[in-house]
Amino acid sequence: MSAEDQQEPDEDEELQYFVRIGQTDLDGTKTVERALAELGGLGRRTARIVADNSGVDRSATFGRLDDDEIEAVVESVEGFADEVPDWLTNRRNDFYTGETEHITGNDVELTRNQDVNRMRMIRSYKGVRHERGQKVRGQRTKSTGRTEGTIGVNVEELREEAEEEAAAEGGE
Repeated sequence: MSAEDQQEPDEDEELQYFVRIGQTDLDGTKTVERALAELGGLGRRTARIVADNSGVDRSATFGRLDDDEIEAVVESVEGFADEVPDWLTNRRNDFYTGETEHITGNDVELTRNQDVNRMRMIRSYKGVRHERGQKVRGQRTKSTGRTEGTIGVNVEELREEAEEEAAAEGGE
């Protein structure tokens, strides 16, 4: 056995395949930046900022980090709204609290559903559009967003009907 073969089992023992942040398991085999980008509410840019703020090399394998470094990343994710300007957060001027925060994980989908349900209940224009399943943000609907039936004309059916009519007229 070579020296490289002997080192592999040690490296695999140190690797955490799953790193838990909040209520989400992140892939420990990926780099810090890519693993954080999988967390709901964090994109690539936000993941890069979180890695830099926590003092962790963003190209390092996430599962090989020490517990202290992982804790620093978790704290940076939780305190992201305090570290960056308001325009970089995903929840500015919350409807109920009026505060600016950055939500991550499962909270992103839950908060979005609550917002849509609130718009439906107060019967706002956007809420009505959500109910009907139509476009909400002012897109064109004349030629796009059609969900029912076929679009346009079925040429094959027209040809068959024309052939049948021609055969019926020729047979008379």
